[in-house]
Amino acid sequence: MAKQQQAIQAIRGMHDILPEQSPYWQWLEGQARQVLAGYGYQEIRLPIVEKTELFKRSIGEVTDIVEKEMYTFEDRNGDSLTLRPEGTAGCLRACLEHGLLHNQSHRLWYYGPMFRHERPQKGRYRQFYQLGVETYGMPGPDIDAEMVLLTDRLWKRLGIRDMVELQINSLGTSEERLAYRGTLVEYFKQHLSLLDEDSLRRLETNPLRILDSKNPEMQAMLQQAPVLLEHLGAESLAHFDSLKATLDDLGIVYTINTRLVRGLDYYGKTVFEWVTERLGSQGTICAGGRYDGLIEQLGGKANHAIGFAMGMERILALLELLETVPVEASVDVYMIRVGGEAEAAGMRLAESIRDQLPHLKLQVNCGGGSFKSQFKKADKSGAEYAIVIGDDEAARGEVALKPLRADQEQRTLDHNQLLQALRDWHQPKSL
Repeated sequence: MAKQQQAIQAIRGMHDILPEQSPYWQWLEGQARQVLAGYGYQEIRLPIVEKTELFKRSIGEVTDIVEKEMYTFEDRNGDSLTLRPEGTAGCLRACLEHGLLHNQSHRLWYYGPMFRHERPQKGRYRQFYQLGVETYGMPGPDIDAEMVLLTDRLWKRLGIRDMVELQINSLGTSEERLAYRGTLVEYFKQHLSLLDEDSLRRLETNPLRILDSKNPEMQAMLQQAPVLLEHLGAESLAHFDSLKATLDDLGIVYTINTRLVRGLDYYGKTVFEWVTERLGSQGTICAGGRYDGLIEQLGGKANHAIGFAMGMERILALLELLETVPVEASVDVYMIRVGGEAEAAGMRLAESIRDQLPHLKLQVNCGGGSFKSQFKKADKSGAEYAIVIGDDEAARGEVALKPLRADQEQRTLDHNQLLQALRDWHQPKSL
């Protein structure tokens, strides 16, 4: 007797999205698409694999992402390739490659899996899904404000606005950050005994990231650290003040978090995050900022850019806390067929219904079974109605239409009456 092969399981940190979960993903994705369309944003679809050099040049070689977390491999040609750990670099690479930034402005979005080899935990995975939004060619604080307004509108549509808080900050210009960096390093050197291992490593490479540390033993010291906002010049302050004025005018509540930073040098001026206390340590569901400096870093001419990315798994975790999410059933109508003539007639009728009512989700029972067993399948499908056909109904050109979720009488209808009844009940939803 042959030895049974051991079952192969998914890679740790890379999870399956099962059929009962996918409607919630589809609903979230649909809501996001509609909000983005309402602001005039266009979708761009990007490769999952890019040249490793792209991320080394954009993210930086002395970062945790590049040093520890990227899935990098050599292909058969000896080229070093990487599964994308984030989307901004690939989106900008595509725009530069196809000449989209020359005397143009763009509002773009993309969606899909990202990959980082880090310790899996709730809200943090090795394959995770992000929706990213990037805009190019617009220097003013008005597009910064639009980023916030767009996300605020999405949270309201999803019903999670009261679960999240907006935090904003300004990182100023690269020159202002460089001067501030020196002041910050001097401060940290006075408190070396309080810095943890990660912070000591970042002291020389990325000292601003120390401000973002969640180590409870460092919080008192970090509260007393020099504040970047106090080192900004007139232009950076005016940009930030204009952003705040727009948000105030539109009633968007925010907190200025002076420790909100981006550890990458190409970020400047506006940065923002939407955070929640409902998900434990993985509390950031959306993060964005202005990154004008990255365009030249990747070989383009000086230009302007701001974008954000939202973690879909974390947003779905918030949606799970709601009592109801308006997800449609995957099946509207289930067709039950018993008998040889009924099976043939039912399949013909089902195709005719799909021709005339393309928005109706109709599932036909396949694989046979008694009326009783097929009714169990119909109930499990979540359908509102069952169309029932036996050989007698097939011979008469009739069906029984039975409500499965409402206390209503079953009706016997000919095919034209059935089509009209389904048409009256199931009006396609306008986009």
